[in-house]
Amino acid sequence: MEHVLQSRPRIEVVDALRGFAVMAIILLHNIEHFNLYNFPEATTDFMKALDKGVWDTLFFLFSGKAYAIFALLFGFSFFIQFDNQARKGKDFRLRFFWRLVLLFFIGCFNASFFPGEILVLYSILGIVLISVCKLSNKVVLAIAVVLMLQPMEWGKFMYALMHPEYVASKEQWLVHCMRIYPYMEGTSFWEMVKSNLWDGQLYSLLWAWSYGRFFQTSALFMLGMLLGRKRLFVNLEKHRTFWTRTFVIGVVCFIPLYYLSLSLPGLLERTEEFRPMSTIVSSLRNFSFMCILVSSFIVLWQWKVPHKVLHGLVPYGKMSLTNYLTQSMVGSFIYFGYGLSLYDDLGTTASFVVGILLFIFQLGFCHWWLAHHKQGPFEGVWRKATWMFS
Repeated sequence: MEHVLQSRPRIEVVDALRGFAVMAIILLHNIEHFNLYNFPEATTDFMKALDKGVWDTLFFLFSGKAYAIFALLFGFSFFIQFDNQARKGKDFRLRFFWRLVLLFFIGCFNASFFPGEILVLYSILGIVLISVCKLSNKVVLAIAVVLMLQPMEWGKFMYALMHPEYVASKEQWLVHCMRIYPYMEGTSFWEMVKSNLWDGQLYSLLWAWSYGRFFQTSALFMLGMLLGRKRLFVNLEKHRTFWTRTFVIGVVCFIPLYYLSLSLPGLLERTEEFRPMSTIVSSLRNFSFMCILVSSFIVLWQWKVPHKVLHGLVPYGKMSLTNYLTQSMVGSFIYFGYGLSLYDDLGTTASFVVGILLFIFQLGFCHWWLAHHKQGPFEGVWRKATWMFS
């Protein structure tokens, strides 16, 4: 999300990286029909193969990774604000808590259109940053590592191994997921909103809990804060070795984790053992690939030709909150029953094209808007509300 109130110049590579993450999220949301997983039957073998290729490629590249980048930069942005206020002799923690309260309501607004949004989750988990921001780097890193390793899932796995008779209960997020489908397909906007704000939010939060996102996201918040403390997004030439090593380590870790995730169904037949181990492996796999994406972006940023292309994402990243919210509003109107109801007309490839067009439109709007304003519209409202009692 876009965090402002910086007394120092903006770090453009962070804005561009945030823009890259939002772009990836928008493309994924479109091929998923914004969590309305209904698709028309492909008419030819070619279209079936093309749809599958687009789906598999986008999920391989961005699923679980784009949100990870988003979370990482959320923690980094917290550090920027916290550090700026500390330089003025002020404690930012209470103000940040109020900012999280505002984010909760912004997330609820977004959830009324899209039952898979993550701002409410961020508003809840952001409290961990308040808890650890005064701790040393080593302690914060240790906590982040423990959380990234998914301790609760390890507990579930070990319990299942020691109790062969144990049968896991049905995942509750599925119950709420099934309840929202008729309203997303239906023609009543207000009935959809009511369903999204209750069952949709429960579905989203329970899914995040079931698949380790609470622990992973908290860890990424902390790691982003540590990147800020170490100034690793500043003076990139100085930190070239760090980012190169990050890329290499990411590749070395990702390859075995990827093949392990493919092998797990054959290694663990019991659902009670497979489910937690799958969450552990996929969480670490996605984190490893996120490291590859971020480090690759940082390295390419320092090359002349790629830099010119990537720099075009800076306005998009500066208005990430506006782009994230408007893609939910526009996307739900395109695919859901209250709007154009194209969920049953657009296949994966066609939806991917829609996502690209939506991104291009938003990118153009961002360049135009920031030529006349300092911030995006939603960013400005959030900033003013953050400091309204100061």
